Amino acid sequence: MSKYELQYILSASLLILVFIFTDLIRVFDKEFFLFIPRLISDQPYRILSSVIVHADLNHLLSNLGGIIMTRYFLIKLGIESKFFYLRFILICSFFNFFIIWFYERILSFFFNIYPNYAALGFSGIIYALFGFLMLSSFYGKSYFLGSKISLKSNYGVQKLLKTICFMGLIFSFLPGVSLLGHLSGFIAGCFLFLI
Repeated sequence: MSKYELQYILSASLLILVFIFTDLIRVFDKEFFLFIPRLISDQPYRILSSVIVHADLNHLLSNLGGIIMTRYFLIKLGIESKFFYLRFILICSFFNFFIIWFYERILSFFFNIYPNYAALGFSGIIYALFGFLMLSSFYGKSYFLGSKISLKSNYGVQKLLKTICFMGLIFSFLPGVSLLGHLSGFIAGCFLFLI
């Protein structure tokens, strides 16, 4: 096992453990962790907690697959950071929330619409990583928030990520899938690439 593997194992293990405690042995109520816009001002922990709970086993498995894919792409791009993945997840959770919050404010201001939904899952983070990695595969990326990551451009990764992102966009229109969560994640990842 390389020095880079621990960050992927930790994130996947956390998702699996939370699923066991919320869905299998039901120690915790999943409702307590969901992203619910009207509760965020009183319960800001939901910004982070909502990404670690999943609707069902298929949802969890698809996001674990996303972790495996992002790990593969990071290795192909030549990642040189032990903690990039974990730092990205933490920072991206807040950027993703900000984009959703901004979108909701626009809806309420211009159209007097107040969103009433609950969101959960790691896929917004996965899409943010896909956006970040797709731009990195085009242009390369030497540093992320002051830390050296040394991502190199790679045409093969670029082609794969364009295909996966396009298929993911189509998949996002299915019932029960959060188009807003996936798009805001992708936009957050592209923004994090630019800073």
